Amino acid sequence: MHSTKSSLFSESEDGHFMPTNSEPTLNRSLGFWSALSLVVGTVIGSGIFFKQSSVLDSAGSTSNALLAWLLGGLITLTAGLTIAEVGAQMPHTGGLYVYMEEIYGKFWGFLSGWMQVAVYGPAIIASIAAYLGILLVGFFNLSNGWQAPLAIGVIILIGILNMFENRWGAAFQIVTTLGKLLPIAAIIIFGLFYGNQNAFGQTLHTVSQSTGSFGVAVLATLFAYDGWILVANLGGEIKNPQKLLPQAIILGISLVLVAYTLVTYGILHFIPADTIHKLGQQTTVYFANAAFGTIGGRLLNIGIIVSMVGCLNGKIMTFPRIVYAMAERHQLPFSKQLSYLNRKSHEPIVATSVIIVYASIMILFFNPDRLSDLCIFTVYCFYVATFIGVFLLRKRHAGDSRPFSTPGFPITPLIAILGALFVIISEIGSDLPGVLLSLVIVMIGIPVYYYKKRQLS
Repeated sequence: MHSTKSSLFSESEDGHFMPTNSEPTLNRSLGFWSALSLVVGTVIGSGIFFKQSSVLDSAGSTSNALLAWLLGGLITLTAGLTIAEVGAQMPHTGGLYVYMEEIYGKFWGFLSGWMQVAVYGPAIIASIAAYLGILLVGFFNLSNGWQAPLAIGVIILIGILNMFENRWGAAFQIVTTLGKLLPIAAIIIFGLFYGNQNAFGQTLHTVSQSTGSFGVAVLATLFAYDGWILVANLGGEIKNPQKLLPQAIILGISLVLVAYTLVTYGILHFIPADTIHKLGQQTTVYFANAAFGTIGGRLLNIGIIVSMVGCLNGKIMTFPRIVYAMAERHQLPFSKQLSYLNRKSHEPIVATSVIIVYASIMILFFNPDRLSDLCIFTVYCFYVATFIGVFLLRKRHAGDSRPFSTPGFPITPLIAILGALFVIISEIGSDLPGVLLSLVIVMIGIPVYYYKKRQLS
């Protein structure tokens, strides 16, 4: 095993790192349904409801738009199958941060964790909350000045909920995941049976001002599919994680892939492509009102709001675990405070508070589209490194048994690697300033790492 031991982990007889000195410790109390709801709930948020127009505009035809959603899901599934092998071998709190550290060493593990706590986590929470604020303002007919206060208020309330025992946050996740399936089912059923448009036959001529390319369309769907890996951040709180973590990731991504493809077909079958192009982010709201009338449309919008709240809950539940794991190893400023666990609930309440405050500041100073751009590039850089890590771990532990093996190896991880490289290259080509800003924030972590290392030496 690569030498990456720290104060948080000791090596067990089977070669895995296990927690050693946390007092109190996180509760290992989450079962399969909690884990599955976290995968589905953290993926299905705003993307499927707000990205239909942008995917169609970039794809140039309804057939290509459907193909983009399907291909994005298949790329995500190969990524999930690959990470499942890694996660089953390292079922500890921290997810991607732990994987990078054990595969590549402490420095790269730290940078992957820093990326998530300094850019990816707060930015994606702020982005979804800001979209939710826009939806709430429209739903309650309020002025635009209420968007930010409502967004911040929602994440504060969800943060408070997640300061109680993790079973409460997990129960809320299950409820909201079931709730978000209602608008998805309504869109699919109504679109399939009552639509009269040709979901496959509308071409570039219909979408008269189409921009971008098929690659950009796939990239937009990958943002909507992102978030599935966050359940791994709770690896130390899942019962029998070697078995349940791969099951939850694979089944969860598969369910989302089917749901996204059918939702897209339902919308394209019901609304003409040129109308979708003109509606932009209001496409799903238009669908709700046109299909179900004013009252039915408002009910469907409530379901979409529930979907986004559930997505926020999953992210606010998981990201503080990375802060906690890094602080436990004394890798962050104010590590003593950030690693504090409430003695009654065993929850990282200080880490949760910091993530909420950081995300709230982002809501005030960035628009949601910009925030989503910031988070995607950085996380995919570390995704591709972890996918490559599957090959390194197999070579390092040749002949050892594994709790889970990636089906279709080596083709499956190779597809995941190519998909991640596609995202990275596309982001560089389409948003170089955003890429550079993300890299600068990540590189700020380098002096922090060496400063904390010097303190511990």
